[in-house]
Amino acid sequence: MLKRAIFLDRDGVINIDRGYVHRKEDFCWVDGAIETVRQFNELDYLVFVVTNQGGIARAFYTEQDVLDLHNWLQSELNKQGAHIDQFYYCPHHVEGSVPEHSHVCSCRKPEPGMILAAAQEWPVDLNRSVMIGDKPSDMEAAKRAGVTGYLFCGGNLFEFCREKVWNS
Repeated sequence: MLKRAIFLDRDGVINIDRGYVHRKEDFCWVDGAIETVRQFNELDYLVFVVTNQGGIARAFYTEQDVLDLHNWLQSELNKQGAHIDQFYYCPHHVEGSVPEHSHVCSCRKPEPGMILAAAQEWPVDLNRSVMIGDKPSDMEAAKRAGVTGYLFCGGNLFEFCREKVWNS
């Protein structure tokens, strides 16, 4: 049976976007983010993070740095009774300096590759799913994947979802 999913961009939606966040010391939760993830869990949504991480291609940090941060993030959510079902990240950027990641790909937003990968790996009903992002590229990825996109411009994520997602 297919389920609704929420696709959350990371930087600017879950955490304050301070530019190339890759260490827990630099991570600052967006107001209401933990409660939002927990609420989506309680509403029986699959919860995914879909995040461009071009800093890997640019050699600002490594894939292991991203994995370590996501493991820490999951641990912090678990302490609050919430969880992410899976993290998807794109390590590519055409202007990168790391050869294996410096190319055009189908997963870097605005391409829908990360969303479509989740839909292939999990029982996702794209027609009933939602993407929350803070950039036009997030909205374009949602559109290309066939999910409803909501542009989050800051503030309290829980209040935003109460107004835009849960009451629609």
